[in-house]
Amino acid sequence: MGGSHPAGDTTDGQAHHEHGHGAGREFDQHYWEQRYHGTGSASESEANPHLTGELADLKPGTALDAGCGEGAEAIWLARHGWRVTAVDIAAAAVARGREHADRAGHDIADRIDWHTADLTRWDAGVDRFDLVCACYVHPVDSNDALFARLAAAVAPGGTLFIVGHAPGDHESAAHTSASHVHVTAEQIAAGAAPDRWDIQLAESRTRSVVRPDGEAITLQDSVFRARKR
Repeated sequence: MGGSHPAGDTTDGQAHHEHGHGAGREFDQHYWEQRYHGTGSASESEANPHLTGELADLKPGTALDAGCGEGAEAIWLARHGWRVTAVDIAAAAVARGREHADRAGHDIADRIDWHTADLTRWDAGVDRFDLVCACYVHPVDSNDALFARLAAAVAPGGTLFIVGHAPGDHESAAHTSASHVHVTAEQIAAGAAPDRWDIQLAESRTRSVVRPDGEAITLQDSVFRARKR
């Protein structure tokens, strides 16, 4: 699975290219390596606006950026005082993230630990991070197991923050038949045990972006935020 948006892609890191990707499966490591290798020069992108708007009030601590892509969210978090573990399945994406963090300055780069790993297999730990965030993370199959792993990694008192493509958003994920790519905030919330989580936000939102050709489009997102008891 990948995360965040490759350079030059004004939708997100999961907007699917139409050319073939060899023998790999959709959203596996081979898919994402080709995705990031094919996006041209590594220019830094902006952090997800839902994340920056919702998490600015949190006291900095330890954070996991799951599916970090080229590091826009990890760098934003580091700038705001977080110690970040940034993980993505694509080595090409992680390499670009390191480059962007290095250009942001040593104080930023030193606050981010980068890992190339499959989040469905990587051990995120249990009750480990003050914040776990994931923006448009797509495993090969169902989201359920991955979201459960991410939730388990949140420390008591910590925050789980997930942004996904809302059903009906065909601008950013038009070229896939995978049903789990589109998810409602209510579906994400359904996986949160009510005795362990206080759900703070679960709603559909829009965001406007401009394509490289200058066309303005509106994307539909599902945004979820919860605090672990």
